[in-house]
Amino acid sequence: MATDATHTTVTDEAVRSLHATADPRLRELLSSLIRHLHSFARETGLTQQEWERAIAFLTATGQTCTDTRQEFILLSDVLGLSMLVETINGDRAPGATESTVLGPFHMTESPVRELGANIDLVGGGEPCVVSGRVLSRDGTPLPGALVDVWQADGNGFYDVQQPDVQPPGNGRGLFTADAEGRFQFRTCVPSPYPIPTDGPVGGLLRETGRHPYRPAHIHFIATAEGHVPVTTHIFVEGSDYLDSDAVFAVKPSLVQDFAETDDPSLAKEFGVPNPFRHARFDLVLERS
Repeated sequence: MATDATHTTVTDEAVRSLHATADPRLRELLSSLIRHLHSFARETGLTQQEWERAIAFLTATGQTCTDTRQEFILLSDVLGLSMLVETINGDRAPGATESTVLGPFHMTESPVRELGANIDLVGGGEPCVVSGRVLSRDGTPLPGALVDVWQADGNGFYDVQQPDVQPPGNGRGLFTADAEGRFQFRTCVPSPYPIPTDGPVGGLLRETGRHPYRPAHIHFIATAEGHVPVTTHIFVEGSDYLDSDAVFAVKPSLVQDFAETDDPSLAKEFGVPNPFRHARFDLVLERS
């Protein structure tokens, strides 16, 4: 005999339909998702028109995704879900570099570059040198650690956003730390920029009265054998939007001084005009 579909029985029936799911974790996740979604619909009195609009929004979000743009990650970011998942899974031991969101623009493989190379291939921004070390939490250098870097140009655009303006790989680099765990590269000082607003997520921000801006930052992924990789940002101290990042990703420990440096010998060593900006920090990994 068919079960009468009511506000509550339909939820129970949907959960029971998962009984044959072989993967217990998948069954747990889907069961919880169904219960929370159904509770949301009941709690808000979701209308048919609102449900249809939500489906249209998600459809448009998927249709906006390309090989170089991930609108669903952007949606997750602006809803705070990306940062929540990162926080749940990214707890680090005291002293280790804190993690933060991957973001939607780690879409292409960073080109391998020599230490000290310039990742700013288009110029126009304020010259900057970024240097530091990759260390284990006990202070031991990690020679051969990989440091994957990506950032927007001086105007706030990533290479994949401007394929007709920026060469592929602009603002990106994959560096191998030296025998002392040191890394160094040249670039431009990053600037605050808006996340893409020409898609469904931009429309959502406008409807909710939110700005789309992120504070100035450079992305990093550091990996070393025997250690837990870290995905993080380094934010520019004093940047606008540090207290209202559109994707909620700022952590005080990740805010660094990009200090103006007036030292002709250093400028000559780094191959940059004098004066220049210099950011120095360590990426500290915990053992796996």
